[in-house]
Amino acid sequence: MGALWRHFRDVLSRAGFDTPALDAKLLVGHALGLDALGLFSRENDAVTPEAQAQAEALLARRLTGLSVARIIGHREFYGLEFALSSATLEPRPDTELLVDLALPALGKGGRLLDMGTGTGCIPIAILANRPDATAIATDLNPSALDMARQNATSNGVAERLEFRRGDWFGALLPADGRFDLIVSNPPYIASHVVENLSVEVREFDPRLALDGGPDGLAPYRIIAREAGDWLERGGAVMVEIGYDQGEAVSALFGDAGYGEIRVHKDLAGLDRVVCAHHLRGA
Repeated sequence: MGALWRHFRDVLSRAGFDTPALDAKLLVGHALGLDALGLFSRENDAVTPEAQAQAEALLARRLTGLSVARIIGHREFYGLEFALSSATLEPRPDTELLVDLALPALGKGGRLLDMGTGTGCIPIAILANRPDATAIATDLNPSALDMARQNATSNGVAERLEFRRGDWFGALLPADGRFDLIVSNPPYIASHVVENLSVEVREFDPRLALDGGPDGLAPYRIIAREAGDWLERGGAVMVEIGYDQGEAVSALFGDAGYGEIRVHKDLAGLDRVVCAHHLRGA
């Protein structure tokens, strides 16, 4: 087994992939039905021709640029496992900062709204760590909502998480009332930049979840303009942003009358989340 994954590592390294050893171990482990410990403990075991053929088929898919997570069908986020589909982005570590900030901001028994939920990773991670909270999640893509429902069930929060199909706040019903916290990881890539992204993103991530309009700010304009109608007084909005959007997104919320606006940086020191509080209205 060791010879097989090392061969895969070398192939991926020559092809220019960033994490060839990790990718190789994950692909071989998935083909053989082994986790990292199992792969290590059986390092010197022989691989059957059938298993080798299955592993090589996975390697071929990786060489097209398809991510390991999409090949194996799931990805870890905030200590939980999320199934993926072609309709969803992969949950990424940078987004965990949004969950970190949301957990203490959501009061006891609080109500959460997540817009553009994709896999459902944000509200599911929050609810998994806050058994007193409830949430509504929206998405325009029905296939994404199907995947989010599946993930809510597998992670044990389905009874506290409702789903709505529609575009931003248009997905909500009057009876949904107001929320204590609104979160979103919206599309924020400028339209002309999408074609310059890596193959892994450009070819396999859903464009609907990437393209934020001509300047990448279109979703934030909608959120800043309309979130106040759905927030309790003093409630907060938290949105993930691109590394160079902190000032622009903060200005949008400031112009819309929000206060206590802060830009939070990720572990790389880059702007990642804007938080703003609704200080007006009932």
